[in-house]
Amino acid sequence: MYKTNWSSLSVLQFDIFRKEKQLKHCVTTKEGWKTGTMPRFSVSEEHPWKEYRKELAKALHICIDQIYFPKQTHSDIIVSVNSETKREQIGESDALVSNVPGICLAVQTADCVPILLFDPVKNVVAAVHSGWKGTVSKLLTKTIDRMKQEYGCEAENIRAGIGPSIHKHSYEVGDDVIRRVMEVFPNYEALLSPSVRDGKAFFDLWEANRSQLLESGVLPENMEVMGMCSFGLDQLFYSARRDGFETGRMVSCIMLN
Repeated sequence: MYKTNWSSLSVLQFDIFRKEKQLKHCVTTKEGWKTGTMPRFSVSEEHPWKEYRKELAKALHICIDQIYFPKQTHSDIIVSVNSETKREQIGESDALVSNVPGICLAVQTADCVPILLFDPVKNVVAAVHSGWKGTVSKLLTKTIDRMKQEYGCEAENIRAGIGPSIHKHSYEVGDDVIRRVMEVFPNYEALLSPSVRDGKAFFDLWEANRSQLLESGVLPENMEVMGMCSFGLDQLFYSARRDGFETGRMVSCIMLN
C-alpha cells in the first residue's frame, strides 16, 4: 500500500496496481476534500453531491463524465459499462466491469469492502462494493465469472485489491448473518469468531472475500489486502457503524488509461 496526494486529496494505492502503466486507480480518504467534510456520490452528475464528483475528477485528471458509480443497494447485480452506457442508465447495482479505456469505475464505501480487479492480459477492470449481503451472495465470485464469460478473462491473470473496510474485531453480527455465512462458506469457522454476547459473532469480511478470490482461481500472489480498518482509523476513514449512515464515503476507483 502506498499513500500519496493527487491535487488536494490524500489517496491510497495498491502496490499490485501501481506499476501498471495502462492503469489508474486510487482509494480516497478523509483528507484533503475542499468541498466539505462528508463526501458522497450519486449515479447522476446533477445532484447536490456533484461538487464532490468534480473534485474527484480533478484529482484523477479526467473529465467528470468519465466517472461511473453504481446505485448501490447491497445487491448481487453487475453492470458491464461500455462507450454507449449512460451513467443514469446504470441503476441499482453493486459492481461495474469494463474494457473501455477512459471509463473510470468507482464504488463508495464507509465500512463495506471495496474490491478493485484488473486483468492485464485482456485489459479489463472492475469495481465491487461488498457489504455482508454482497459477500454472502458471492458478488465478487459473480463479478469474476462475468469477466471470464463476457471478456474472456482467465482467473490466474486477474489481480485483486481489497481496500479499507471494517475489521472483524469491530464487526459483530447477529444470527441472521451467522446463518447465511454458515450456509454459503464451507470455511465458515475461519470467518466467524465467537462473541461474549449470546447469538453474536465477529465476521471477517476481508477473509470471506479473499476466499472467493481463491475459489475463483485468482492466485494468492495476485491479491492485496490493505488491512486498514475503517472503524478503527477514525482520522483517516469514514465509518457508518461508528458515525452513522449519513457520514461521508471513501471512493475506490479504477480506469484503463
